[in-house]
Amino acid sequence: MLTVYSAFWCPHCIKTEKFLNEKHIPFTSINIETASEDTVRKVVEVNGGVEWVVPTLEFNGKWRPGKVFNAVELEKDLRDMGVVGG
Repeated sequence: MLTVYSAFWCPHCIKTEKFLNEKHIPFTSINIETASEDTVRKVVEVNGGVEWVVPTLEFNGKWRPGKVFNAVELEKDLRDMGVVGG
């Protein structure tokens, strides 16, 4: 299952989760602000080791660092991660 590490106030997280819902892509959303220390540490690591950036995505051990929402780029990255076919 795709996991989205996000924050409720993040506009790019909101757009990413809306996109996933519209495409009927199942996902679990984890609020980075209430996540465990280990989870936050991993998200920081994935994003270059300085701070967490959201939305960060993970699917079967493949990670996508936090990025500004772009539907075309997100769809390509989801294909590359194996979340969707194509």
